[in-house]
Amino acid sequence: MYVRNARNREEVWLLDHIEAMGVDDAAFRSRDYVIAADEAGNEKTGFGRVRVHRTDDGEFCELTGIGVLEGWRGQGVGAHVIERLVDRAADEEFTTVYSLTDEPEYLEQFGFDRVATDDLPDKLAERLDVKREGSVPEAVPTRVDVGAFTMPSRLRERFKHAAEDSEDEEPAAEESSEDFGIDTENATYKYDTG
Repeated sequence: MYVRNARNREEVWLLDHIEAMGVDDAAFRSRDYVIAADEAGNEKTGFGRVRVHRTDDGEFCELTGIGVLEGWRGQGVGAHVIERLVDRAADEEFTTVYSLTDEPEYLEQFGFDRVATDDLPDKLAERLDVKREGSVPEAVPTRVDVGAFTMPSRLRERFKHAAEDSEDEEPAAEESSEDFGIDTENATYKYDTG
């Protein structure tokens, strides 16, 4: 497993999964995303985004649009997406990263702390209102100092050995000629040698 920057050609894949999961897609730009992938088959397993808000009071960094595909949950994929996003924020010289989430307990294991709404920069307070009115009514503001981010060793180990959990998936249905509109009793075939 590894996490890398998203490529422009993955825009459709990202938009499809963002919509399917009901994840925040405001001001979508594929270049802001990272993608987790399985090394064996290069199958995409999760994603997340760094969103920079530029204001007269400065720039603020928000982690948003984080999602893990169903068969890959509980294996450290989301944790490593978040780690990569925090690293990107640090590369862009941000010292603090915010996230507006309905799962603050998940982020707290990495060193994120809850923030009072009054302590948020104005732009992020506005974003919080929008998220609460839209896709994440239970959103809670959190933040972490980039240097205080920690990755629990149990999540690092899970990620090293992650594999798709296919127990919940239905077996693929076998396709028949009728699925393609072919009348098998009356059809003639161009290359029929019988």
